[in-house]
Amino acid sequence: MASFLTQGKKIVAIGRNFVEHVRELNNTVPKEPFFFLKPTSSYLLNGGRVELPRGVLTHHEVELGVVIGRKGRDIVAADAESYIAGYALAIDMTARNVQEDVKKKGLPWTTAKGFDTFTPVSSFIPKNTISDPHNLNLWLKINGEFKQNGNTEAMIVKIPQLIEHVSSIMTLEEGDLLLTGTPSGVGPIKAGDAISVGLAEPGAAKSICELDFVAVDREGGYKFTSGA
Repeated sequence: MASFLTQGKKIVAIGRNFVEHVRELNNTVPKEPFFFLKPTSSYLLNGGRVELPRGVLTHHEVELGVVIGRKGRDIVAADAESYIAGYALAIDMTARNVQEDVKKKGLPWTTAKGFDTFTPVSSFIPKNTISDPHNLNLWLKINGEFKQNGNTEAMIVKIPQLIEHVSSIMTLEEGDLLLTGTPSGVGPIKAGDAISVGLAEPGAAKSICELDFVAVDREGGYKFTSGA
């Protein structure tokens, strides 16, 4: 499933799945898993440049991604493991001021989440590389300083239940990526920032995955104007 970056049809991103992150944005914990979609055209490979659209306050959100290995609908949690091909490390970049603006208007979040380069992502991580996806350290640094440093054990809803919920609404297909939520510490990035992220098992001498990106101003294209 190493080809998920080109074969997958959608990115399903779970929101508000870490309590401390919910609190830091003054949101409420949803009664059932809450998700939105991102286009696969937003993928950005390791070493790439995150483009910051004009007028946009861009926030980082580091996440564990689950790569779906086969097509499934109405998957029960007990069977979810057999639909997982592997994992990926990703950042769900968010145009925060755009998101806040559309939330007030009751409009979708697609613009806030869907810009090109807004899903920096690793290559495929085979399932057997990770012994327990619910006990992984996730971290993100800006210019060498920790901004996010959490563990997947803090997920409110675990991966099997997420797969069950999402697949009860839409079919999950081979190569789709399920982003499982972000720990607390989300915040802004600006042009020139060096962004590094990592995924590791607690106590391990070596990370499972580390990625590096740089933020740049986007030339042309969309420009956000508050109240538009």
